[in-house]
Amino acid sequence: MTLIGWLQIALFFGLVLAVTKPLGTYLFRVFEGDTQPLPRVLGPVERGLLRLCGAAERREQTWVEYSVALLAFSLFGVLITYVIQRLQHVLPLNPQGLPAVGPELAFNTAASFTTNTNWQSYAGESTLSYLTQMAGLAWHNFTSAAAGIGVALALARGFTRRPGPAGQKTLGNFWVDLIRGTLYVLLPICFVYALFLVSQGVLQNFSAYQALVTLEGGKQTLAMGPVASQEAIKMLGTNGGGFFNANSAHPFENPTPLTNLVQMLSIFAIPAALTYTYGKMAGDTKQGWALFAAMSVLFFAGAAAAYAAESQPNAAVASVAQVARDGNLEGKEVRYGVSASALFATVTTDASCGAVNAMHDSFNPLGGLVPLVNMQLGEVIFGGVGAGLYGILVMVVLAVFIAGLMVGRTPEYLGKKIEAKEMKLAMLYVLIFPLFILGLSAVAAVIPQGVSSLNNAGPHGLSEILYAYTSGAANNGSAFAGLNANTPFWNVTLGVAMLGGRFLMMVPALAIAGSMVGKKVVPAGPGTFPTHGTLFTGLLVSVVLIVGALTFFPALSLGPIVEHFLAGAGKVY
Repeated sequence: MTLIGWLQIALFFGLVLAVTKPLGTYLFRVFEGDTQPLPRVLGPVERGLLRLCGAAERREQTWVEYSVALLAFSLFGVLITYVIQRLQHVLPLNPQGLPAVGPELAFNTAASFTTNTNWQSYAGESTLSYLTQMAGLAWHNFTSAAAGIGVALALARGFTRRPGPAGQKTLGNFWVDLIRGTLYVLLPICFVYALFLVSQGVLQNFSAYQALVTLEGGKQTLAMGPVASQEAIKMLGTNGGGFFNANSAHPFENPTPLTNLVQMLSIFAIPAALTYTYGKMAGDTKQGWALFAAMSVLFFAGAAAAYAAESQPNAAVASVAQVARDGNLEGKEVRYGVSASALFATVTTDASCGAVNAMHDSFNPLGGLVPLVNMQLGEVIFGGVGAGLYGILVMVVLAVFIAGLMVGRTPEYLGKKIEAKEMKLAMLYVLIFPLFILGLSAVAAVIPQGVSSLNNAGPHGLSEILYAYTSGAANNGSAFAGLNANTPFWNVTLGVAMLGGRFLMMVPALAIAGSMVGKKVVPAGPGTFPTHGTLFTGLLVSVVLIVGALTFFPALSLGPIVEHFLAGAGKVY
């Protein structure tokens, strides 16, 4: 570890902190303000899109109506993306002449991009046409991110709104949130972002692939395509799906140290800003900063652990002096080195993005443990666009319930009582996650269809299985790439994990919002537990860690933890 490495981490977090308040204020104006930005320019566009959605009157919805709209729109997205992949061989913008995508892989990819996971069981440059990349995948990158923001705002409204007239219990309108998130936030930022990426050397064209002759006289095919436009929303929307198989380790996706820094910043930008937006919605920005502080503590713990682990040499080649001095460089781009690669891995798995600038399968056992734990904590360390906020708010419900038990009072949050119904829904939210991860991992570890795809035996092979289903259920999309997931078994089961990890957790979150929105607000008294101070931040961090540790530690102890001790004894898998 070096001073430069620590300064990179500090600079990155300083930039995140700098954008949180201004971007959070902008988001509050977009979604909760009386007037949106550029009303004469974007206002007519918004009204036209709402008419197309049948929501021109902007009638607010209950949590059930909001959920139905979300699920119907998402189902439509799955079907459209599946059809585009199956027909890409007869559709335009396919200069490579790529064939249709097989049914299992098409289902997996459609589920992946609809759920904001962007797990890729294929190599993009040799599987998908330009039209499929844009009309199928990039479209989902916008809409899935906007849908996540909408669910987060709906839950925030449930906590912060006062009871409406005649017991009204509405949470906003899904179509309004979806369109505003896309039109006012994602599209304008990505337009500027894509131009920046092009200026740094990221590709943006519709050219056919280029056939080149190398200096040694060999032949090489150089992939082309509209990369910058997809790269921008891939990062800003915490999607993570790469145009190229190497993702952000590819020089045409992430060519310079500056693009590497900006890409990491864009991953955290909206999730961090939403905490400030939430504070403004609550009428007390300290509430939002408390969530930000809890996320920051967990982020720094993961970043420090990953950096420390990857600064150690790979056990298989530790006897080589040069390798021992430079740390674990296997699977890493020398353009970024150990510190920037460890930081990128931490950021992308904190935020359920899944983009990678190094191969996580090549990390040391404890270095690979950090991305796994980041995801298994529920993607609440800033988390995905929207998903991080509604995930941490569910943990807040658990934290205030525990605090209430400790002091012998009915738990309250923002003056609203947390009762049995909210706790049941919160526990349902918490239990769905490990059900998919551990249940499917157990099946895959004992049947031929699962273990036949492994590239490694022993604990590292178990880690590959566990990482795959964790990444799918957490809607992250990164992988321990030693696993060949492009088989019927893996494509179908991972698709199921992604759909369950997205929608079976969104619906309980919306149900909590629907239960909380109509409750009366009780004035704070002498015994009220404050939820905006250091004590609450510490309690929230503890709850997140305890829930994750109790659930996943046994499985982790059989994978990366035991692999670490075996590597120390000279047994490398």
